[in-house]
Amino acid sequence: MNNYFSIGKLTAAFGINGEVVLKHSLGKKTSLKGVEAIFVEEKKNSFIPYFVTSAKAKDHENVYLKLEGIESREQAQKIVPKNVYLSEDDFKQQAASSSPLSLLGFMANDEERGELGKIEEVIEMPMQVLAKVMINDKEVLLPLNEQTLVKVNKKDQSVLLRLPDGLIDLYL
Repeated sequence: MNNYFSIGKLTAAFGINGEVVLKHSLGKKTSLKGVEAIFVEEKKNSFIPYFVTSAKAKDHENVYLKLEGIESREQAQKIVPKNVYLSEDDFKQQAASSSPLSLLGFMANDEERGELGKIEEVIEMPMQVLAKVMINDKEVLLPLNEQTLVKVNKKDQSVLLRLPDGLIDLYL
């Protein structure tokens, strides 16, 4: 998934002209200004570009999108519900700096173990945020909260964590 960052999911077809609703976790109200294309994950790790012809912010986590080549409600329903990704440059312009999603691509470091790996995915759940990191070819989910997050260094693109004893050992 080089250079593609998950921002959310197409949740519904809207209207009769092929518009779709994108539910995103960019952390701010946005109309995706400057974004020419979104990438829809048709199959695992297979991304199809769709060119944005218009976008209108609905609220802080939903955007109405009109995509090139999608002209009817039926065509729109074929790409719902699919995950949506942005290219790295577009993602960096669109994500709010305070959004947990802005930590994608940052190096995760633990106070005890040192460097763990790059944050490949940020999973936002109702009660917590998790960072997915690959350690020794194994997927490890790290909690990102007030207790674990020690420091975020945007310049070095790194995150310092204080993880509970034994958490990483559970995965490895």
